Amino acid sequence: MSNQDSFIDEVTEEVRRDKLYALYKKYGWIAALAVILLVGGAGWNEWRKASAEAEARAIGDALLAALADDTPEGRAAALAAIDTPEEPGRRAITQLLQASTEVEAGNIDAARTIFDQVAADAALPARVRDLAALKSVILAGSTLAPEERQSRLSAIAVPGSPYRLLALEQIALAEIEAGSTDKALETLSRIAEDAEATQDLRRRVSQLIVALGGELAAT
Repeated sequence: MSNQDSFIDEVTEEVRRDKLYALYKKYGWIAALAVILLVGGAGWNEWRKASAEAEARAIGDALLAALADDTPEGRAAALAAIDTPEEPGRRAITQLLQASTEVEAGNIDAARTIFDQVAADAALPARVRDLAALKSVILAGSTLAPEERQSRLSAIAVPGSPYRLLALEQIALAEIEAGSTDKALETLSRIAEDAEATQDLRRRVSQLIVALGGELAAT
């Protein structure tokens, strides 16, 4: 009985090995492919990280070198020569620095063009696009009709926007320019009474209210 059991066990093991071998021949390529993909994916991920780090370092070095120029005109020219990065965050930083330097150099139209590009970039967060839009409108000043300034700023002057009160201030200025003094006073009063208004903003607004003949709310 012992020899028979041993023989049966050996036959069973051989059958099991044959089945495993057959399965390996049939499906072994799947396991091999999975290993290749796993190793290749890890390698690609490391290469991607290294490339992103190298790009960030190169852009940072280029920005620092450009900003080291002694004159606004030189800084503006150096920044304009930098290739715009593809990554949205780096692109926005580069463009905002370019626009600010163009302002320093007195190139208002060039600065507004860059700010408008940032404001229209759907890949950027709303707070970045709103900041660029606000700066563009402020730079434009009276070159834009009051109605157009109000239209552009209305999307920023909404609850939750970090630049809501600054946009309202610019809307009030546009209302004053358009001759809508009562509307301007109402807008300015809303700013003055807002708990989020800074002391500097509240002071500017209060001065405008007085200059327009309005009355300050009692505190």
